[in-house]
Amino acid sequence: MPERRENDSDDHGESWTLQGSLRCARAGLAGGRSLCRLIRTLCFFGILALPSAVVVSQNTSDHPTTDSAKIADALRAGPPFITNNATILDWPQQPGGDYRVLRKGTNEWTCLPGVPGYPHDEPGCFDPVFMEWIKESLAGREPHIHSVGIAYMYVGAWVPNKSGNGSGGKDFHVGPHIMIVSPHENQKELQQISHDGSNGMPYVAHLPHGEDLYLVLPFRQWDEK
Repeated sequence: MPERRENDSDDHGESWTLQGSLRCARAGLAGGRSLCRLIRTLCFFGILALPSAVVVSQNTSDHPTTDSAKIADALRAGPPFITNNATILDWPQQPGGDYRVLRKGTNEWTCLPGVPGYPHDEPGCFDPVFMEWIKESLAGREPHIHSVGIAYMYVGAWVPNKSGNGSGGKDFHVGPHIMIVSPHENQKELQQISHDGSNGMPYVAHLPHGEDLYLVLPFRQWDEK
């Protein structure tokens, strides 16, 4: 899922683990202590879940076209304990259309290949809340969720390179990360977090044509060995 894009930027020098805790404390989140605990737990287990042998493809401009290739692409998006039994869907042909089932799963998770038409291949795995939020948002409807949603993107994502990091190109490759979406009433607390994803730190973004922010928690640089 593409992570888009705000015009604000912050300077942050802390490590991402310390930064996340400090931001939680500073924000005084409404419902915030519970959300902060969830964030810290997800970060910890996210780091443990990523195998050291994971290879992130640098040739991501080629999107899969066959069903078997789409399934293989979607399976790269998360840890095996989620992907092994996840349902694999294909994106609808038009906004608000049906999501085609490529493989029926047995757990509550849904994984999809990268969005067709985007410049980079960004597969993702989503829990039911996050998946509902995506479907409603991309269909042009206001999403109504009532709890926190969680997603994985082990292949990473590309964002505008506002900080001039990496190769210095116009896009920055965010490494493997966890994403969190929360009900609309929590937007104020998310707005206080950095909107710049190109410095390797946690940040917030929104879907194309959407307004509600979601939190992105990178736990590894994309080229880190």
